[in-house]
Amino acid sequence: MGKKHTNRAARKTPSGHRIAEVAPGSIAWQLELEPGDRVMAIDGHEIEDIFDYEYYTDSPALTMTVEKVNGEEWELDIEHDDEDLGITFENGLMSEYRSCANQCIFCFIDQMPPGMRETLYFKDDDSRLSFLQGNYITLTNMKEKDIDRIIRFHLSPINISVHTTNPQLRCKMLHNRFAGEALQMIDRLYQAETPMNGQIVLCKGLNDGQELDRTIGDLVRYLPWMESVSVVPVGLTRFREGLYPLEAFTREDAEQVIDLIEDWQRRIYEKHGTHFIHPSDEFYLLAERPMPEEERYDGYLQLENGVGMLRLLENEVRRALEERADDGVEEEISLATGLLAYESLKRFVGWVTDRFAGRKIHLYPIVNEFFGQQITVAGLLTGQDLIRQLKGKALGNRLLLPACLLRSGEEVLLDDITLTDLENALQVPVNIVKSSGYDLVNALLYPVEKEAAEHSQYELRELYDEMDRNMEET
Repeated sequence: MGKKHTNRAARKTPSGHRIAEVAPGSIAWQLELEPGDRVMAIDGHEIEDIFDYEYYTDSPALTMTVEKVNGEEWELDIEHDDEDLGITFENGLMSEYRSCANQCIFCFIDQMPPGMRETLYFKDDDSRLSFLQGNYITLTNMKEKDIDRIIRFHLSPINISVHTTNPQLRCKMLHNRFAGEALQMIDRLYQAETPMNGQIVLCKGLNDGQELDRTIGDLVRYLPWMESVSVVPVGLTRFREGLYPLEAFTREDAEQVIDLIEDWQRRIYEKHGTHFIHPSDEFYLLAERPMPEEERYDGYLQLENGVGMLRLLENEVRRALEERADDGVEEEISLATGLLAYESLKRFVGWVTDRFAGRKIHLYPIVNEFFGQQITVAGLLTGQDLIRQLKGKALGNRLLLPACLLRSGEEVLLDDITLTDLENALQVPVNIVKSSGYDLVNALLYPVEKEAAEHSQYELRELYDEMDRNMEET
């Protein structure tokens, strides 16, 4: 490694990417980089964001241009053996987030009440977060250069909010006159053999029925590179005054949606060996039908969209209980959840108490009075609803709550009530349960130890290892 530098006047308008931290002992530390320095370019390429940075620093030999705090410009010749340079930037994405350009008629954020924390009102539609955090994007924010970069960097999978393949209907649903044209980007990604996943937010009377049938038929053409598509019902809160009139799905509606999708699953599986299109668990619960068998979920590709979560949870609870015998411990505890998962959890809790005679478990369904009773998922429950509906109830030695209630890495609920606030109001210790069935069984049987919050915003190493393999194959 070496460096050369030239004196120069500091820029009037800062550019580049400002370094926030340098890891002691790292390559950057050895090169005397420090917080406040700015990375300007790598091998002559300006760095747009974290993807550019990771892509260009992946080379075993590179030249990095850095502007020091004092205005000097350094050119650093760096050689490394797949070692992280040890730089943390002020902005983890190394770029501003791209806000949504649509005004979707089903947007959940438009159905939020006033007075909540500012971050809850930010609408993101940033393709980079599709790779970094699994977000679904509409493609309307993307330009040709963005598609080119995805293909060149071999980034995948990209998660796409399709909703409908009818261009005119998509323009109406997204309230964006370019929304229909944006679907053509799927063709480019398909031609480049870029793995994709799709999502359809189903709105009664708009993109269901014949329109859903058309959309599934169109998307099947993108197999195998579009690996899965989920169909989820629109979420409707009580704060919809002045918004597009949408209706909730009935039991009969849910049955029709399931029948249509399962018919497509049978045909697609016969031809392609995958089920491809999946209704969310909410449709099966609404239709009062049993969840599909595990094999139908194709490896649970759409868990984040509520597809197969209850089937997977049930199977994991069964397996966890098979490994355990009654330990003779006596304890009284409580568990709270949303209405959606209540009946399933009631069965699981029954299995636990049948095997462990000393356990007494109170299970409480929480009605979402804050957003409205049509919102039934646990992840949208607020602290005030929990306190109001649990106060005075038998809670035992501890109260269990699902981890999806909390802001990632923190102990804060949607309405800014903290776990400490909950514990003080209900006068009971609160244990947070992770999402798997094994975690649930362990939490029901034994107190959960609090873990240090993880503040790492992006999990990139796996992604770029995959990029390396793709580049070598190319």
